[in-house]
This record gives sequence, C-alpha cells and structure tokens, in this order.
Amino acid sequence: MTEPTDNEVPQQDLDAVAAQLGREPRGVLAIAYRAPDGTPGVVKTAPRLPDGTPFPTLYYLTDPRLTAEASRQESSGVMREMTERLTRDPELAAAYRRAHESYLAERNEIDSLGTDFTGGGMPDRVKCLHVLMAHSLAKGPGVNPLGDESVALAADSGLRGTAIPADWPRYVPPAATGTGDAE
Repeated sequence: MTEPTDNEVPQQDLDAVAAQLGREPRGVLAIAYRAPDGTPGVVKTAPRLPDGTPFPTLYYLTDPRLTAEASRQESSGVMREMTERLTRDPELAAAYRRAHESYLAERNEIDSLGTDFTGGGMPDRVKCLHVLMAHSLAKGPGVNPLGDESVALAADSGLRGTAIPADWPRYVPPAATGTGDAE
C-alpha cells in the first residue's frame, strides 16, 4: 500500500494542524486520529521530512488539549512512576516492547531510518507521554499499554467525549491490576 503524500491530506486539515502547532506541519502523511469533535489530534508523519531530515516520530500529537494534558502528566511524575513499573512488571515490560516493535515495523514499512529508536522512551523507559498518547490514539486501545494508560488518565481529567472518545477504557490504578493498564 502506498502511503499518502502531503498533497493528499486535505488542505483544511493541514491548515487546522498548522493553527494547532503555530507553524506549518512537515511531512504529514495522514490525520491518524480525530477527536470526537472532528478536530485533528494526531498526525502520521513521514520518517524523513521533505528536506531529507530523519524524523523518527511516526505519530505526533497536535491537539492543544491533548498536548497540555500530556505535559501536565509529565510534570506530575507520571513518566517516572511508569518507568519504575517497567523494571518490576515483566508483563508490562513485554507489552511495552511489543508496542515499540509494532511502531518500528510500521515506520520501517514507509521508510527505514536504519535505527531501532522509535520514540517516547520505548522500549525501556518512558520519556515522552506526547508520543505514547499519540501512538495509542492513532492505533486504538490495546497496542501501547502505557500510552493507553496516559490517554485514560487524560480522559478521566476532563477530556472524555471532547478530545478523547467517550468509550475510551477507564484508568485502573496499578495496585488494582499490577500493571495499571486501562481496562
């Protein structure tokens, strides 16, 4: 399957993303996720920008409501707690590694950058919830456990039904399940 090019993404979507980002988007292949209100929320970006610069972040969060919530979670210590759980929960670590491998395979289908780097800290740590949320929203629940968890936290923080689907799985605290995955 051939990936769409920039000119195949409707101009009104590119304009909306430009307004969200405060700059022209680069290398957009598709709108990978739309909020329930129709607003673009995540773009799928080419592994190489039009000028040839490598850009390993396949899914990029654009909706300001989501980016603000990802930043809020990051500043509240969510990444540190998630990374710590990866060291003590082998099932969570394995699921997170599978998310990394899936992300890498999908990106390499478009254009291999010759690197195992994906984003967000995958597969060994959590360093960017923006990337993990974008991946989960683009692929749906069940692919990236920590992205799913971050999206569930965002949904429960007031974004359910606006920036996040009303039916997104609810957050379950880690002590309740051992992994903290959304269920």
